[in-house]
Amino acid sequence: MKIIILGCGLVGGPMAIDLAKNKQFNVSIADINKVSLEKLKINAGNLKIKTICADLSRSNTIKKLVSDYDIVVNSLPGSIGFQTLKVIIEAGKNVIDIAFFPEDPFQLDKLAKKQGVIAIVDCGVAPGMSNLLVGYADSMLNKTETAIIYVGGLPVKRDWPYEYKAVFSPADVIEEYTRPAQYIENGKLVIRPALTDAEYIDFPKIGTLEAFNTDGLRTIANTIKATNLKEKTLRYPGHIEKIVVLRETGFFSKEKIEIQGIKIRPLDFTSKLLFPKWKLNQGEQDFTVMKVIIEGIKNGGKIRYTYDLLDYYDSKTDTHSMARTTGYTATAAVNLLAQNLYKKTGISPPEFLGKLPECVKYILNYLKKRNVIYTETISSIE
Repeated sequence: MKIIILGCGLVGGPMAIDLAKNKQFNVSIADINKVSLEKLKINAGNLKIKTICADLSRSNTIKKLVSDYDIVVNSLPGSIGFQTLKVIIEAGKNVIDIAFFPEDPFQLDKLAKKQGVIAIVDCGVAPGMSNLLVGYADSMLNKTETAIIYVGGLPVKRDWPYEYKAVFSPADVIEEYTRPAQYIENGKLVIRPALTDAEYIDFPKIGTLEAFNTDGLRTIANTIKATNLKEKTLRYPGHIEKIVVLRETGFFSKEKIEIQGIKIRPLDFTSKLLFPKWKLNQGEQDFTVMKVIIEGIKNGGKIRYTYDLLDYYDSKTDTHSMARTTGYTATAAVNLLAQNLYKKTGISPPEFLGKLPECVKYILNYLKKRNVIYTETISSIE
């Protein structure tokens, strides 16, 4: 079976290596960055991975590239993710998507069904496993009342001033800080600015982190019927204030301003200064922490499902935690399709897979074999 990954970034490379270990797969990966492709060749060792240097911002290039493959993995930045997914579906190719674009993926549902395409979107850690676990608990309950997701990817070493490194596309991180957050409260849709409603939470082995609103619910805001649904991002304490100062001053603005006769977007200037400080370098350790809490009614009693994840950088394979937790979820989904274990055509967010216990079990076992371990706690609520 032939598989191609679009994007050879922090997550794309480890996905290619993971898939190439399966002798049934013929794996290719494409990116415009030759340095990233060469680095992958070194990291892959004796594994056979075909590297393709191409400008993936061009729809015609995507169309030609995917024509000879059975499954496509879209790991491009969110800014071009939706258009890329559309082209892949138009080409009639089954696809696993972790581009996390801002558009509603269900806009492509009719097209995917018409083309007979299985498109599993938002298939990372969060969104991704967070959605799947909410969907699974929801299927176990007679009625879901509350679901809340806390998640963050952070560096182990807290370097001043930001104490943060971008464990996925830095541009998408800024998008996360500027796009309004949507959540469900008391059965109604609420829209709040990102970085609001801060709270402090203690995590074992980590300490205190601050949680704030982001637009991370994605599809479950519409697919899961619950009274309260919310997702919050986790950072080291103090991060919110620094980012809000930048945002409210206008450093993230896309509207051009004139400086000494030259018009530039403040966002471009900020990115030039900020991204080098946010770069997660090779060998630099990170961790991913997530807690998903779902509460509801089952057989007349109140039940709480809690799922916890704490994953660290793997020094043996030089693979960052966010690449592991995000990428291996996506490669698990690739294997689901390859083995015909999931056959629903159209757009499928992870909570759809969560409704199928056999899919949940498969993905959790796949991750466990790679030492990405989710612990489940089920308790009664008095």
